[in-house]
Amino acid sequence: MGLFDVIRGAIDDPEKEANTNQIGGILDTIQQLSSEKEAPPTAIESAMSIVGKYVKPALKQKQEEEGEEKVQSIINQFGGTQASEMVVNMLFSNPAIKNTIAQEISQKTGLPEFAVMPMIPKLVPMVLDLLKSGNDPNKNALASNPVAKKFLDADGDGDIDMWDALQMAKGYMGK
Repeated sequence: MGLFDVIRGAIDDPEKEANTNQIGGILDTIQQLSSEKEAPPTAIESAMSIVGKYVKPALKQKQEEEGEEKVQSIINQFGGTQASEMVVNMLFSNPAIKNTIAQEISQKTGLPEFAVMPMIPKLVPMVLDLLKSGNDPNKNALASNPVAKKFLDADGDGDIDMWDALQMAKGYMGK
């Protein structure tokens, strides 16, 4: 079962926070970034997928060092469509990581690094917002969030199916 299947399951589960407005907000923000950067939406989706690849080990490290509550707190506090330099600095305390992310996005999308760097604080919260979709409002615990669990407990091959999830979400939302 892929990440989008888990997200779709959360949308269908009345006990989870996920809803079509949340997913639509993420897709609308991708469209807005696409317009701002004069780039195809697929480039922004690819950038978000690459950011997800770096968010995963950062959250896993937080989980190992500070516990599941800290990871759930980060997801709850910063998941959304608003830019947050604070969460970027919290997850990627080494500035070299941000540069590595920007370089990889630039290489894979063709977007210039100077245009990519300011996108990172917008993309990280959107990745967290996807993870937030699995929240159970009655249980503020990572263990009850199937989306975050799927994201963090994947097979460790480094392949985050965020790209596939975004493509399926667009189809599901008719966008």
